[in-house]
Amino acid sequence: MKQHLKISGMTCEGCVSSVTQKLFSLEEVQDVSITLATGDVELEVQSRLSLKKLTDALPPKYTPLVESKSNDAMVKMPSKLKQLFPLFLIFVYLIAATFLLQKKSPDIGGFMYDFMGLFFMVFSFFKFLDYKGFPEAFAQYDPLAKRSALYCKIYPFLEALLGIMLLLRWQLNIALLTTIIILSITTIGVIYSLFDKSKINCACLGTALKLPMTEATLIENMIMLVMASTMLFHQLA
Repeated sequence: MKQHLKISGMTCEGCVSSVTQKLFSLEEVQDVSITLATGDVELEVQSRLSLKKLTDALPPKYTPLVESKSNDAMVKMPSKLKQLFPLFLIFVYLIAATFLLQKKSPDIGGFMYDFMGLFFMVFSFFKFLDYKGFPEAFAQYDPLAKRSALYCKIYPFLEALLGIMLLLRWQLNIALLTTIIILSITTIGVIYSLFDKSKINCACLGTALKLPMTEATLIENMIMLVMASTMLFHQLA
């Protein structure tokens, strides 16, 4: 069942992430869609929620809460595959671009370096699309980001720097070790969120694209960790 609301007080994608998390904390809520520009909120609920319960779930900053549309429409929830389609599409493009870079002198090691470099460059780009909103979204699940606002703010720059280092084959040991450390920390947070069944969005592509936290996020991190660990072992051998 759809339930339509209007929430004031949201000024950035960070606010959207915060409101989304609070609404997802209600057991009746199955999905949340928010339009920042208008404050319109569309909920997918098991049963209609009272205005008081919705208001109590949100911090005072995001009141008043006013119902704006009919709540009787029944809709089919988007599949997980449909929600994650942008992520899959980006990976297809990354793999294709890596093959093109390796066309003249292909080798497995070079493929891994180029793929990881392009991965960091592309993913940092999406984070910069809403740089202001990214820190709050990232801090919802990354253990270090929860404790350091500075880490949240520099993370997109760190990804961009790692991408450049890997593509240029510059200071590879440092780049690979840093990759292993930061992705291991993030992976711990992802695993915890999945086991806790937290209904939050993944900030891997920033907040411009609304990607749910799923097993795909874990797989994405594990692929990068395996590549980085393999290449670091090769460098030190």
